[in-house]
Amino acid sequence: MTHAFQPLATHRLVPAAVAASLLLLLGACNRAPETPVTPTTSVGNQIDDTVITTRIKTALLEDPSIKSLSIDVETRKGEVILSGHADQQSQIDLAGRIATAVVGVSSVDNHLALKGPSASVGQTTDDVIVTSRVKTALLNEPLVKSFDISVSTLKGDVRLTGFVNNQAQIDRSIAVARAVEGVHSIHDELTIKK
Repeated sequence: MTHAFQPLATHRLVPAAVAASLLLLLGACNRAPETPVTPTTSVGNQIDDTVITTRIKTALLEDPSIKSLSIDVETRKGEVILSGHADQQSQIDLAGRIATAVVGVSSVDNHLALKGPSASVGQTTDDVIVTSRVKTALLNEPLVKSFDISVSTLKGDVRLTGFVNNQAQIDRSIAVARAVEGVHSIHDELTIKK
């Protein structure tokens, strides 16, 4: 007889459990909706800037006319700096418009430059080596936060873009880059953090 009562007891508990669940659910429905928390608004500027940078890079990669370009994107408190080289002025303009349209961007400094005549494979390789040397030199310089500095090179012409704390860091970054073998000229496009 014990077996006959267990299923009956279980069947009586199930409706009670369902009713309790419904009451909890209805209580949750009557509460005021919570404001959604997204990483772009609540975790801090560092994540905000990383999210903005990622959104811009994704948007640039989605456009067929500029996806093959090497464009560096630096973001600080919604201020964006684009750097690198493009084949045509229309690509530079389009990259600026794409970056400006991204949610969270407050301003865009478009420092993209035209490549000019095509470089040979040897020249391109040399530029990659020079860029690597400059980045390494900046990493080894204790007075410079090189992670906030982008380096691009075209025919020995080095562009430094990004954010630094003060003019002394700008001056030191230029001096370090200028001392690297293969650097012909420096374009300083560094911005002091606000």
